[in-house]
Amino acid sequence: MDDGAVEIESFRALLTDEGQALLAELADFRPGQELAVATRLRRSHDAELVSAAIGQAGLRQRAAAKFGAADAARMYFTPDGVEQATRSSVADWRAARFKALGVRRLADLCSGIGGDAIALARAGIEVLAVDRSPLTCAVAEANAAALGLDGLIHQRCGDVEDVALKDFDAVFVDPARRSGRGRIFDPEAYSPPLSWAVTAARQAPFAALKVAPGIPHQSVPEGAEAEWVSDAGDVKEAVLWFGTGAAQEHPHRATLLPGGVTLTGGRLPDPEAGPVRRYLYEPDGAVIRAHLVAEVAEQLDAGLIDPTIAYLTADELRPTPFATAYEITDVLPFGLKKLKALLRERRVGTVVVKKRGSAIEPEELRRKLKPEGPNSCTVFLTRASGAPTMLLGQPVRAAR
Repeated sequence: MDDGAVEIESFRALLTDEGQALLAELADFRPGQELAVATRLRRSHDAELVSAAIGQAGLRQRAAAKFGAADAARMYFTPDGVEQATRSSVADWRAARFKALGVRRLADLCSGIGGDAIALARAGIEVLAVDRSPLTCAVAEANAAALGLDGLIHQRCGDVEDVALKDFDAVFVDPARRSGRGRIFDPEAYSPPLSWAVTAARQAPFAALKVAPGIPHQSVPEGAEAEWVSDAGDVKEAVLWFGTGAAQEHPHRATLLPGGVTLTGGRLPDPEAGPVRRYLYEPDGAVIRAHLVAEVAEQLDAGLIDPTIAYLTADELRPTPFATAYEITDVLPFGLKKLKALLRERRVGTVVVKKRGSAIEPEELRRKLKPEGPNSCTVFLTRASGAPTMLLGQPVRAAR
């Protein structure tokens, strides 16, 4: 029996009554308890089954951050599946977009352990989920059943290139962007390549292709709307949409979760650069990736602090969900001694260091500052008008 078959047999043992009982017993399992728990359980259960159950319990703990504790406690995972699966909040957003487009039947290609298929099915969309890994397919099938979605999710193990797409309203492709050497940055080195995914996308009325957030804008195919999605301030993914009709007028979109606020555009020229004014705005990462800083600047009547730096500045405070506002108290040439003296004078013990356009590492600077005192300060290490600059200030909470 080859290694793949052994893995599947080991996984399927977890679906038996004995395996389910073990998993239930491990519901409160925490990493670090492996040896003691394994020793106890092996007195009454097969060692291989115990090992599989403990491994699965650990994966469920890791997956809770992406899927929520309630779903993760019922689902099944592989190590790669936990790492590569879409966060549920992001998958739910994409499923809602497909639903709004009127999609009723979708082919989910390179479907993995089923995170996106689950979100789509919960939106009422029938899904054909296709993956080439037998173990991954077995796990995805078990997840659909565990969540009561096996009536809407149909799992197929095979090559995505063999799927006939003409009968589907939409296609979603999530190609592998990692190899044994780490992340893959060339879209044509994805598995399958981006060019194949684009060809597949054009065979259905609607399509979405998941790509790395750092995809070069020149790699976005003609006719595609490119959406960058952040969740709680962290950029999670980029998606190329086909069939939405938005590409010509608004080729770029930034979506900020959990609120689901969206900014579109991509046609405005860069805002002008000028001196740092009273307020500094730090655009969300999705806005920066989508090259929509100019759209935010227009809303705020703001300019750049430097032609190469994505910080905006303005005299007036205006609320926006697309950037965090700071009130700037000091604009200084970079100098460690001056900074230490200022923080000591102001009794600053909590220093938040942000950088953009500076080679200095925030942790290294904090160690050198050795701040003490009851007050706090945000320090920006950046460039302003081409010169290394320190900006000191405080976040304006009401501006979000």
